[in-house]
Amino acid sequence: MGKIYTVVNQKGGVGKTTTSINLGAYLGQFGQKVLLIDLDPQANATSCLGIDRHKVETGIYEVLIGARNAADCILHNPRFKISLIPSSPNLSGAEIEMIDLPDRERRLESIIKTLVSHYDYILIDCPPSLGLLTVNALTAADTLLAPIQCEYYALEGLSDLMNTVKLVRTHLNPMLDVEGVVLTMFDARTNLSEQVVLEVKKFFKNKVYRTIIPRSIRLGEAPSFGLPINQYDPRCVGAKAYQALAEEVIANDGGKA
Repeated sequence: MGKIYTVVNQKGGVGKTTTSINLGAYLGQFGQKVLLIDLDPQANATSCLGIDRHKVETGIYEVLIGARNAADCILHNPRFKISLIPSSPNLSGAEIEMIDLPDRERRLESIIKTLVSHYDYILIDCPPSLGLLTVNALTAADTLLAPIQCEYYALEGLSDLMNTVKLVRTHLNPMLDVEGVVLTMFDARTNLSEQVVLEVKKFFKNKVYRTIIPRSIRLGEAPSFGLPINQYDPRCVGAKAYQALAEEVIANDGGKA
């Protein structure tokens, strides 16, 4: 049975999609069966894997509203060793359309139940908000992984996220765990990055991954080529960091590899 990770932080630009794609790519490289679900209406994960979001005709939107089966929407890239349920701009209206649907908070959970036995890891890339889509992701997940950038106000808004997690545990998913925090965009040249690391570790204690993702031009370039970093430049510091993160995730899960 696979493990379901929701990659979430209601702030934008913190590395959610970068982490989802590159963690998934390295998990796949290490022999894990990985499914990435792009739950963001901006569809950045879809675009970053070389798929034109405007040409997606069957994706997570169609699955959530009950128009298509999930299995029919899965795309597999053997080169990247990762499968994807893509997103499209259509998803931007899903939260309104889902309001009147039965079990609106559990739509994604019911979808994933039909898929989880086929994968070792399911990663859900969330939108930068705490709306109904993110609640669906938290309800469906075993655990959440929160990327936090090593910048000023890094912890801003995280109390809202943790409050949402508490509500989801109380009403929808009592087994939801907080797997850990991934520190991203670390700049060793600045005192600020070091201070943020200390602050985050003080706040989350042993929930912070040892692996820290550095600022990397190559990480920023890879999406424009539709490639995960292990395909674009596997020797750069960003690639090595995500490789180490994947190894840490596998080790924390009992060494699935």
